Amino acid sequence: EQHGADTGHFGMLDAVDDPAVFAALMSAAEEWLQQRGTHRITGPFSLTINEESGLLVDGFDTPPMMMMGHAAPYYGRRLEALGYRGAKDLLAYWMRPPDISYTPAMQRMMDRMRDRIRIRQLDQSRFDAELMTLRDIFNDAWAENWGFIPFTEAEFRELGSNLKLLVPPDMIMIAEVDGEPAGFIVGMPNLNEAVAPLHGRLLPFGWLRLLWRLKVRPPRSARVPLMGVRRGKHFSRLGTVLALLLTEAMKFALLRNNMESLEMSWILEDNSGMRNILEHISAKPYKRYRVYEKQV
Repeated sequence: EQHGADTGHFGMLDAVDDPAVFAALMSAAEEWLQQRGTHRITGPFSLTINEESGLLVDGFDTPPMMMMGHAAPYYGRRLEALGYRGAKDLLAYWMRPPDISYTPAMQRMMDRMRDRIRIRQLDQSRFDAELMTLRDIFNDAWAENWGFIPFTEAEFRELGSNLKLLVPPDMIMIAEVDGEPAGFIVGMPNLNEAVAPLHGRLLPFGWLRLLWRLKVRPPRSARVPLMGVRRGKHFSRLGTVLALLLTEAMKFALLRNNMESLEMSWILEDNSGMRNILEHISAKPYKRYRVYEKQV
């Protein structure tokens, strides 16, 4: 519905390093899509662009953050050998919360607009209504982004139920301009950090170890998977200040929760506005994911 019937997608790709296996899997996907009238295939998306997107092509030396993929280096080579080419690159940025700082010019802009902008935590007593506010901002903020697919109400409610369980209340924040919601940011503890020592085994006692780690030694890394500023404020000084104040509020929340590192992901490679902000506040790109495409 969003991008037309001539494009299909693939995802959940998992294979040993064997060209015959890749050829068989991708051929099956291509044939299935062709039977349904599509002429272009893109991916991986597991399951949509709002979940795990792209194939890791740079940054294999550090482990993946929560809800980010981590394919082996040979995946990209195998897809390219089958005629797939890069359609869009997505970047993950890394930073240390204590190092987040703002240039004097940024600080002056932020200070000038603090009277108009209020950053507040999500109101847990109005959780469902607040969730729909986040969805409305996100769908508006991302509407013109490459590959965008809007969150449905059902999808966002499911996401919200997970956020309620996994995210500290002070790591979901809404920015209001003159009393109207205009932006938001969500930080998520990196549960991969707690899960990794289990080596994939929850039984017989892995789940107890996981609960112990979450209570006694909670993750020290986090990820911002969701952030947005309303489209009407893009490319304006107000939009820039909203993004800066949201990152400032997240910095303080991370410090309160004893978080030592943060990943901002993912960011479109050609999103120069957001990249410029991140690189001016000490963030560095450290992983690259590639969405591939092929005419079939």
